[in-house]
Amino acid sequence: MQLLSSQPDPVETPIGQLYRCHWLGLLTAIRQRVSSQEDAEDILLDVFLAAMENSMLTQMSDQRQEAWLRRVAYNKCIDFHRRGTRRPAQPLNDDIEQLSDENTLTPERAILRQEELAQLQEHLASLSTAQQEVLRLRFADELPCAQIAVRMHKSEGAIRTMLSRTLNLLRGIYKQRREEGSRHE
Repeated sequence: MQLLSSQPDPVETPIGQLYRCHWLGLLTAIRQRVSSQEDAEDILLDVFLAAMENSMLTQMSDQRQEAWLRRVAYNKCIDFHRRGTRRPAQPLNDDIEQLSDENTLTPERAILRQEELAQLQEHLASLSTAQQEVLRLRFADELPCAQIAVRMHKSEGAIRTMLSRTLNLLRGIYKQRREEGSRHE
């Protein structure tokens, strides 16, 4: 009876070799930073997906490769925790539907809601096309910033900055309106 060892081993890719050499150490380090084994495995997958996208990684020395992988793992853990501690995002459509739900409101409240809805639509229309698109993709389509960045051909950091600035702009507009309204009363 002949063993199957006569079959050639499949050719291993450089990323496959990196994975084989470093997965256990990285998973252990990630597991120390996140409480769930499943989350740690997902983060490990994200680390090696990033490794596959980095064309320069295979040209680095072994020590630099390991340092790069550990840094990416650390950053992915930080991102994981940031996503968990952020205020939950609420789609704009929910607010618009709530603003326009006139059946449960008194006539006075319904008129105020209509005015609020008109103001929201006016403020959204005053934004640039890119700002409107970022808001739509993030809140209506519920896409993460990374996917929005790919669609808009920008970096993820640029998308996060644009989203933050746009939301702050809208908050500022509403704060200013509230202050003006309280001065006139």
